[in-house]
Amino acid sequence: MTDTADVTGEAGGPGTAGVPAAAPEGDRAARAAGPPPDLELLVHGVGGATPQEMLGDPRTVRVTGDETAGVHRRTDEADAETRPREDRESPVREAYVWSNLTSGNSSRALWLLLLPFMVANLVHWMRPAADRSERTVRGYGLLVRLVALSLTVTLIAGACEVALDLVAWQCAGADACAGEKSWLGFMAPGNHGWWSQPGRRIALAAVLPTALTGLLWYLSNRTWSAYESQSPLERPVDECAPEAGNRPGLCLPGFWYGRRIVARLRAAHTAAGFLTIAAAVTTAAATQDRRPGGSAPLDAAGWALLVLLAAVAVAVVFVVCHRGRSETRVDGTLDKITITALPGTALGVLVLSVLHAAWSRPEWVSHGKLPGNQTFCVLAIGQGVLILMIAGCSLVLYRAAPAGRTPLYGLAGPAVATLACGLGAVLAGGVAQRIADWLDGGATPGMGERPEVAPPLLLSWLATAIPLLLLALLLLVLVFAVRVWRVRARLLETIMDGYPGERPDGVRTRRIAGTIARAGVTDSAPWIVGPIALCTLLAGGLAVTGAWATGQVPGRAADGTPGLVDAAAQTCQAIGSWLMGLAFLMLVTWARRAYRSPSARRTIGILWDVGTFWPRAAHPFAPPCYAERAVPDLTWRMETWTRRHGGRLVISGHSQGSVLAAAAVWQLDPGTRGRVALLTYGSPVERLYGRWFPAYFGPGPLLSLHGEVRCWRNLWRYTDPIGGPIRLPDGTGPEVDRGALKDPLAYGRTPEHPLPAPILGHSEYQADPVFDEERAALLARLPEQPCSTPGEEESGQISSGRSSG
Repeated sequence: MTDTADVTGEAGGPGTAGVPAAAPEGDRAARAAGPPPDLELLVHGVGGATPQEMLGDPRTVRVTGDETAGVHRRTDEADAETRPREDRESPVREAYVWSNLTSGNSSRALWLLLLPFMVANLVHWMRPAADRSERTVRGYGLLVRLVALSLTVTLIAGACEVALDLVAWQCAGADACAGEKSWLGFMAPGNHGWWSQPGRRIALAAVLPTALTGLLWYLSNRTWSAYESQSPLERPVDECAPEAGNRPGLCLPGFWYGRRIVARLRAAHTAAGFLTIAAAVTTAAATQDRRPGGSAPLDAAGWALLVLLAAVAVAVVFVVCHRGRSETRVDGTLDKITITALPGTALGVLVLSVLHAAWSRPEWVSHGKLPGNQTFCVLAIGQGVLILMIAGCSLVLYRAAPAGRTPLYGLAGPAVATLACGLGAVLAGGVAQRIADWLDGGATPGMGERPEVAPPLLLSWLATAIPLLLLALLLLVLVFAVRVWRVRARLLETIMDGYPGERPDGVRTRRIAGTIARAGVTDSAPWIVGPIALCTLLAGGLAVTGAWATGQVPGRAADGTPGLVDAAAQTCQAIGSWLMGLAFLMLVTWARRAYRSPSARRTIGILWDVGTFWPRAAHPFAPPCYAERAVPDLTWRMETWTRRHGGRLVISGHSQGSVLAAAAVWQLDPGTRGRVALLTYGSPVERLYGRWFPAYFGPGPLLSLHGEVRCWRNLWRYTDPIGGPIRLPDGTGPEVDRGALKDPLAYGRTPEHPLPAPILGHSEYQADPVFDEERAALLARLPEQPCSTPGEEESGQISSGRSSG
């Protein structure tokens, strides 16, 4: 049973410094009757959950929130605050359900097609933790934003390659190709129609990439309004870790509200998309006008357009470089001139370019590839230079403040940036390869006897490198498989130590040991990402060199070489061409399956739960950040409930929910933090976020959180491939990590477990008796709040205590 009423009447929207209104008479009477009940606020993890599953009761009611994300209770506990705590044996349980933010709507699976943008956005948050090197930190962020901008240009250039070059210029310009495609007949030169001139064909084809750019702008704008426009609590920045030398980024009041930067980047990337199309159209027309016999007035107009295009491009780069995120305050202002004038001007340049290209040029004949075909080589070189510069910044930051568990010696960011650029090239090139293959009659693009239609050389060289990259990946997988087998063999001798007195069972022991060994592979992920990124960077460099040095596709460039080399080049090019197209088709297929299958939709939701936790700081077209809705939701709930009722609260988060819980606790004011306990289980806070995002979840920020929250306990298992210990150093206060939980709970059959106990791994932490024990211990460590009047609460006269545990 579900009800949309706000049963408790909690404040749910922005207020004055986040302070709720005075408690009504009913709440005062409840306080006078006895101490308020304790509250456990549950936050689920990846993949989502229903309120009924989280609360263990089919009858639930939503007490605040909406269909996208809300707080639910058991129906019997809806009015728990009106009853004294003595009437209860356990705390009131609330479930914050946020699964619809990532996997509730089937259309969100289409964000898979923008995977490179999401990966590029992650790079912004992966810098090493060296906050005192402000110039280097700013330089790192600037370079990442430029890489993200280049990915937008790559995507739109890929659309231009398909629409303008392959279809309108190459195929429609050849009677043999156009004659086989009835839908292109009106463009064929042999028809001598109005659309037969090359300039008019490419002007018409420019509609497709223009529509794609507009769609990206619309999605970014709409998703911001739907998911990321929740205003966080307003409070002074000095309240954020006042005793710390460096305030953790997640504690800053404006961290989860990036309206200004997203709007600026959206305008810049939209303008960049329009300018990319305008450059393709204008370059083709200007090249024709500069030839002998060309029109002088049109040539002058073409030069003027190129100068105007360059000026607007400089403005786009300036906007991207000029300002990063503002996190020290909630910045709700907008640069209205920038976000309106920049894309508007770029669209105007595009319209002028289309009109210029469509002007009558009867002598213009299209042949070969569209002028400006070296765009992809220039983009690849630029991306390689930017990645190397990011690597330099990362090394400087890492050496300034090295952390032992930071992966790849601080080079995780540039490694992931390399993968983002590789993904962008695969998606753009995959579409171009398959369209070229279809238009040219089925031969490997560039290898047919009459290659009227062929994509840029660089895309063919990149396709040739893909089988080699997959071979390298396969070798790495084999290496790690051998490692898992060896770890499993060592563990076989120690499993029984955890179950003294039990009768050994070889099958059971091997299963437990194998689960633990496979779970440990997570910690070795950097040694897969690093080598693959290095191979990708080298393959990109070799592809650019081969394309420029030979001027031919790999299969043709290998002619005259030994037979084995020639055969290998042709085979790799053919297989790689299909693999590039297959990568794109797989994403489309998964998106379509997610539309029809709830289970597949949930699986894809898990991917976004991990990848879209971070705000859009580098790429505005990345999938939306659910945490910009979830973290303010949780913060508001904890602030309003503790101030209104004065009870003790433990926020318990599983898996990704533990990351949201920690981020929400960081956002609380010191008084509320002193009345809140944090319970995490199956948590990737250190194992994933602490290693890959050290500036925000590294040892320094986690130590700060431990010092600010009154008490924190973390549960984990060796069999869990996602969660792990927090690993705070000894002597920093009460221990956060409990020793690894036993999994399975029983080795063989026992009176308590008459059937074989399952290996739980990452799931069902609440089924372990330790969970209730630790929750009760956390509540016992929280201070009792004296009964007070609302005026005393609002004036802050209730002491929060020191977070020493």
